[in-house]
Amino acid sequence: MASATPLLKADKVEAPSTPGCKLGVLSEGYSPDAKISKGDQRVSMVPDVAESLIKDGYAVYVERGAGIFAGYSDEAFTAKGCSVLSRGEVIDKSEVLFSLEPPVADFQMMNCKVLISWVGRLQDKGKDVIMKANQYRITVVDVTAVPRITIAQKLDVLSSQAKVAGHRAVLEAAHSYQRFHTAEMTAAGKYPPAQTFVLGCGVAGLAAIGTSKAMGSVVRAWDVRDVSDQVHSMGAKWVAVDFKESGEGQGGYAKESSDAFKKVQQETFKKVLSEVDIAISTAAIPGRPSPLLITKDAVAAMKAGSVVVDLAAIGGGNCELTRLNETYVTENGVTIIGFANLPARMAEQASAMYAQNMANLLRHIHAKGKAGAFISNLYGALDQGEDGDIVSRSIVCCKSGNPVAMPPPPQPTPIKPKPVSAQEQAKKSASPFQSALISATVLTFTVCCMVGLGEGVSTALLSTFLLAGAAGYQAVWGVAHALHTPLMSVTNAISGMTAIGGLLLLDRSDSYFAQLLALVAILVSAVNIIGGFVVSQRMLNLFKKEGEKDYSPFMLLPGLVFLIVCLTKPELLKAVSIVSALLCIAAIGGLATMSTANSGCKFGMVGVFGAMAAAMVSLNEGSFVISTILLIVGGGAGLVLGMKVSPIALPQTVAAFHSLVGLAAMCTSIGSFVNTPEAGASMENVAAVLGDFIGGVTLTGSLIAFGKLNGNLASKPLDLPGKNFLNLGGLFLFIYFIYAFLNSPGAGGVLILWLVAILACVMGVHLVGSVGGGDMPVCITVLNSYSGWALVAEGFLLKSPVLTIVGSLIGFSGAILTKIMCDAMNRDIMNVLFGGLNSSPAAAAGDTGPKEHVETSVAAVAEMLCAAKEVLVVPGYGMAMARAQTAMGELASTLRANNIKLKFGVHPVAGRMPGQMNVLLAEAGVPHEWVLEMDEVNPDMESNDVVLVVGANDVVNSAAQEIEGCAIWGMPVIEVWRSKKVIFCKRSMGGGYADLDNPVFYKENTEMLLGDAKKTSDSLASMVKERLEKV
Repeated sequence: MASATPLLKADKVEAPSTPGCKLGVLSEGYSPDAKISKGDQRVSMVPDVAESLIKDGYAVYVERGAGIFAGYSDEAFTAKGCSVLSRGEVIDKSEVLFSLEPPVADFQMMNCKVLISWVGRLQDKGKDVIMKANQYRITVVDVTAVPRITIAQKLDVLSSQAKVAGHRAVLEAAHSYQRFHTAEMTAAGKYPPAQTFVLGCGVAGLAAIGTSKAMGSVVRAWDVRDVSDQVHSMGAKWVAVDFKESGEGQGGYAKESSDAFKKVQQETFKKVLSEVDIAISTAAIPGRPSPLLITKDAVAAMKAGSVVVDLAAIGGGNCELTRLNETYVTENGVTIIGFANLPARMAEQASAMYAQNMANLLRHIHAKGKAGAFISNLYGALDQGEDGDIVSRSIVCCKSGNPVAMPPPPQPTPIKPKPVSAQEQAKKSASPFQSALISATVLTFTVCCMVGLGEGVSTALLSTFLLAGAAGYQAVWGVAHALHTPLMSVTNAISGMTAIGGLLLLDRSDSYFAQLLALVAILVSAVNIIGGFVVSQRMLNLFKKEGEKDYSPFMLLPGLVFLIVCLTKPELLKAVSIVSALLCIAAIGGLATMSTANSGCKFGMVGVFGAMAAAMVSLNEGSFVISTILLIVGGGAGLVLGMKVSPIALPQTVAAFHSLVGLAAMCTSIGSFVNTPEAGASMENVAAVLGDFIGGVTLTGSLIAFGKLNGNLASKPLDLPGKNFLNLGGLFLFIYFIYAFLNSPGAGGVLILWLVAILACVMGVHLVGSVGGGDMPVCITVLNSYSGWALVAEGFLLKSPVLTIVGSLIGFSGAILTKIMCDAMNRDIMNVLFGGLNSSPAAAAGDTGPKEHVETSVAAVAEMLCAAKEVLVVPGYGMAMARAQTAMGELASTLRANNIKLKFGVHPVAGRMPGQMNVLLAEAGVPHEWVLEMDEVNPDMESNDVVLVVGANDVVNSAAQEIEGCAIWGMPVIEVWRSKKVIFCKRSMGGGYADLDNPVFYKENTEMLLGDAKKTSDSLASMVKERLEKV
């Protein structure tokens, strides 16, 4: 006999047979007939949200006709599993009742039930409601009393309804304003965009700014608090009132202003209002009269046809002429709108958001216990006193006939001004006299140093040193962030000109030991030159577009000219050397843009080749043969290393190459004195000891950096007891060695140089070891600069203009790049140079309450991406470690091919080397036009429907702006939390290099896609492609 039970059940969600809790949804009593209407069009629950609550074990009873005027029919509720009943039946069957407006007339029917409503417990009207509810032992829950803390953001009905009100205000203004909002150019003429002024930048104000901008209006905004950065980020202009007064009040709201401030304020507003077309005022202080912002004189100054929308009409209005719930036109033609029911004028949207707030409230209270635990958890929190849930204790107004005292509200983190570094703070606080005095002192000291160099350095060398330094200073500022990695690789290859120092020493030396040191310098320098240029060219090749022709090899032709001149015109060797040095300067200039970067690399190759050729043709036959063999061997090793290294290993490779420059400089410095061991304070001896010291620090410091970047050493900083005194002791010992060396001829001087080398190597280990792994990008730029100064020392030592020029170029350019990196990471440059000299101040306490994050799935994220119009991907080092860049490249191509605008936002120091993310994305075939810098993506962050953060943490951590004193406080970051939706794709909830929790993880618009980035990215790219192909 066949079963009567169907094989498949319908999709309809059925109420549980024994519900854990029974919810009732009451009508607000709205009627199109104003004479009998009691409430507005909204409803406190919508079908989709009700369906999700039924799955949590609730039964939902809805009053007949409750959602009709919000666009939700009784049939829609029934289809989702709700029971549609009469009002009396709903009240009778329910344990918990929802109503936006408290149904005071029905309180006698609600004995001992829970009422969740918009009460306003601190207002006189709310107090009357609570008093009447106590007569019937009703437990009243005030949804407006939710504390303003992170975990309660998703319950905040004030914010959700204010957002609707701000959006609707713009639509009301557009309806009354009889002109275009956006600029139009037509056959009938050219029409300017509307000018909008938003007064008050709370939730409603920000929504009004966003909607006005979306409609094409030019927006200005003001708030009593300084939120200018947020306003600017939305593309609006900030209106400043020239009067200093803090505007931060309790509970995150603005406070009332002083009379003096109001006077200046109204004068400013009158001027602005005379220039704009639309004014939207949103400044309201709960429980108090709305502040007067727009006087009748200001309205009189406005243009005919202008519109004022006053969202604070319920409190008397921000505009002196506002009439509650009325729209009228003044004598001078200004329309003033004073509706107090703007959310209800978008009832469907407002109801959906309110209902979601209610669902979040229920879930916050019932937690893992689902529906059956709601009432017990709610009352349990009250019984626990101060240990109970702060949200529950704040929203319950009365229980069992007794009032429930509201606990003191937790203090929210106030809106902070833009973080200011210690250096900038000092600059601001310094008087003009102090600034001028400090600048003059620094300039005088610098001039004295430069003039002092003239005591022992020839005028020709001094002039080339200064001019090359100035050229390097100017050139490096123009290099794009995306090309910082190739820049460092090219300068590293050029610094291999330490080989010229070895060649000159080999040619001039009579000492076998000095010649041996020269040969070592030549060998390791050759590795650096060839390996560096191979790596540089491989990186630049990644940025080439498919099918793009590269004609930069023609730039190698001058090398043939250099070779011919060197072989046939020995009298022009110095000219060849100088021109070669100038080409090295041109190499940095060429790296300023993508279009000239390949040519810049070729300039560097030709420059180094010309200088090497000029040096080698002067050698005797024996030295020439040995040098050639060493250059071939070293160059071959460099070629093999350069071809084998993967893009992800570029940082440690560059660090390793830097160590070779340090070794070569140290060998040449010691070898030069071994050849001519003459005591005295000569330029040669000073240069020898400085080159020895800088070379030693660069050698071991680079090796430590390599170990940290390659994972051979822990990235945690080496924190020895008294580390600052160790650094200071090393410095004083070096100064003593200089004095002793200058007064020790022969073997004694050589011994001291070896002691200096040992000291420098130890200090290199300690200085770089004391810097954490997160600061390695800056460390590499410092070491890059050190290699330049080592070359300068060789140039002075061997009286070589070409070494002096190139060394000065690299030294100054590396120093400027270090400054750029320190600014990008908000790091103290002295802290990096001297191995964590300073200690970070204690961080201010953030929100210490329980934190909840929301996890998502690959399928859900794929749906979001397919439905989005604009997507931003923020890559970090986690993407590189997981080798997920290829999948991200495929995802980008798929979305772009389907008219979904995807772009990449790269932080200047994302990864372990400046510009590393750009190189990795180029390797994945991402065109460089799709890759934008932090300063390019932050201003338009709100326009992004989805931001996908792949393996990044510190560079998107809002603690940099929210937790004063934390390790990254003040660091410029990509402000992803301002987008519509943020998805973090990372392995775990752990912190980044700075080991800081990221508040963005717990924000309302954030979801976590946890797991291996490679597998997740591959699945995401595949699923997105699959779904878009079906469209």
